[in-house]
Amino acid sequence: MVEKVITLENVSLVEFLGADNQNIRRIAAAFPGSKIVSRGNEIKIQGPAEVISRVNDILSSLIEHYHQYGVVTDRDVNLHLSATSEEAESRVLAASPDVILFGAKGGVIKAKTQNQQKLVDAVLKHDLTFTLGPAGTGKTYISVALAVRALKNKEVKKIIISRPVVEAGESLGFLPGDMKEKVDPYLRPIYDALEDMIPAEKLKFYQENKIIEIAPLAYMRGRTLNNAFVLLDEAQNTTPSQIKMFLTRMGPSAKVMVNGDRSQIDLPTRQKSGLMQALDILKGIPGIGYVEMTSEDVVRHRLVKEIVQAYDKFDVAEQRREAEFKQRRREGNERNYGRDDDRRDRRPLLDTSDSEELPVNHEQAL
Repeated sequence: MVEKVITLENVSLVEFLGADNQNIRRIAAAFPGSKIVSRGNEIKIQGPAEVISRVNDILSSLIEHYHQYGVVTDRDVNLHLSATSEEAESRVLAASPDVILFGAKGGVIKAKTQNQQKLVDAVLKHDLTFTLGPAGTGKTYISVALAVRALKNKEVKKIIISRPVVEAGESLGFLPGDMKEKVDPYLRPIYDALEDMIPAEKLKFYQENKIIEIAPLAYMRGRTLNNAFVLLDEAQNTTPSQIKMFLTRMGPSAKVMVNGDRSQIDLPTRQKSGLMQALDILKGIPGIGYVEMTSEDVVRHRLVKEIVQAYDKFDVAEQRREAEFKQRRREGNERNYGRDDDRRDRRPLLDTSDSEELPVNHEQAL
């Protein structure tokens, strides 16, 4: 027996649960091998894993139906019970085009800012999309949501998500565990996003059957990524050869996203970012989407937005100071060069017409 609790947020309990919780009672009656109880704004489900997954899908689509129409009727519950999870979700998505998909906990995942919506639109329109923006703007989360939606809609057969593994102050060789245990912390944000969107049992099934792959960038070499939604995250930490290798893996039926943050490059000093170079090289190619996030798109704690803005101001001031320093040094060099020329012009010429021949070594000197 497995247990799951779904918390109802921003929902009128009477309109959603029905009089005397009749909507929940109807769902519970459809799954006699499980126990579904509503207490306050929480719905507790106990039963086999496959039943919990199905009930979770039904409740998720009913929650979105409520947000769309403001009420859940007996007929609505019966329709969702008789439909497959994909049919129910497709029906609600058709009525709510701004919704990307439903989360594993019953929440609705959709763009929260104008630039996030631009990202959604760009991915629908282009097979290759570059997204840049500071931390907290939802690049990774929205990208993973789009990948999961494409998989659910059978637009692709698999999801492949990758990140470059770049050491930031601590050598991987000194971390405990095998290679997977060393690399997983770098990929943790991807796992967190997927766990928000796919029930644990289904996510485990997808990973075990290679329907969802999460791997370091180095594992992409030599592959052709076809019929897949492919996401390269933290791409600012790729080298030019790495990002070229990744982009040339793209198969004819692939959808590719490349995300990065130009303010958080962890590559060694003097190592050029492959993402920055790729943006310059590919900017003239039609059919590639570009989306730029700003601090206004930060959807984390309000302090994150202020932190990003403060660092942006600091970076601008630092670049201005560096430019002024280089300009002063250049002007100083030019002045010194001019004075050296003047001194050379005023230097008296050596008259050697009447002088003796100078010795060329110590033997001649003796």
